Amino acid sequence: MWEVLDRLFEKSIKLLAFISLLLLSFIILFIFKESLIFFRAVPILKFITRNTWNPLAAPENLSILNIILGTLYVSIVAIIIALPIGVGSSLLLSGYVKEKPRLILRGLIDVMAGVPSVIYGFIGLLVLVKFFERVFDFSSGESVLAGGILLSIMVLPYIISTCDETMGKMYEKYSIAAKALGISKGYIIRTIVLSQSIKGITAAAVLALGRAMGETMAVMMVIGNAPIMPKLLGKCQTIPSLIALEMGMAEVGSLHYHALFAAGFVLMAILLIINIALFYIKRSMSQL
Repeated sequence: MWEVLDRLFEKSIKLLAFISLLLLSFIILFIFKESLIFFRAVPILKFITRNTWNPLAAPENLSILNIILGTLYVSIVAIIIALPIGVGSSLLLSGYVKEKPRLILRGLIDVMAGVPSVIYGFIGLLVLVKFFERVFDFSSGESVLAGGILLSIMVLPYIISTCDETMGKMYEKYSIAAKALGISKGYIIRTIVLSQSIKGITAAAVLALGRAMGETMAVMMVIGNAPIMPKLLGKCQTIPSLIALEMGMAEVGSLHYHALFAAGFVLMAILLIINIALFYIKRSMSQL
């Protein structure tokens, strides 16, 4: 009987995985089909290398270079801020915090991941943006930096969860032997746990980057949504915020409508390229 249940469970898991891949394939094909109509009017190279976004003008004025750069800029700022904090927090949880407090802290961190993005955006608008305006006397606190700081808080739970799982296993694996040799806990964590967790840290960075580049509502509320060349203390616009703001007002079937699908297709392509590149980096690092 147990063999039958095991086989049934295995087939169910395979079926669910197949359905998931099928749904993902249909989504990609649908976005590609809608984008292809736009790419027949505007070549993809012009679309991603020019910096004018004006849906009311000629098709040649629909291009998203500034918006691509804004998406990358905000996401990279978020990763630069969040990754050191996340790795340090994971080292602390895996090596220095006892089991019961560690479970409580992990629970609180997981709760952070479940907070709706609009709540983060509302707090960022009322606290972060106002802080920049009052303390630093900016004409507008809405900026790449504000979006990066807010995103870093949002992706922090994903980094900590991924790194802590890997580092906890590494610490359990080597701590007994290291203690028997009289090696200090700090030395174990710095030289063994951290170095053996590079794959986990890379996976956390990839996961966080994908989450950051795909975030819409929270970022849209604090970056100013101006399709101009992004600066750290200036406004910008990201591809998700562009789609969210303009899809509702774009006429179905118009070139503007298909241009928004094309922007989504470019975002997926960028994420795919980044994931492939980081995969090969991680594989080359593991062979050293």
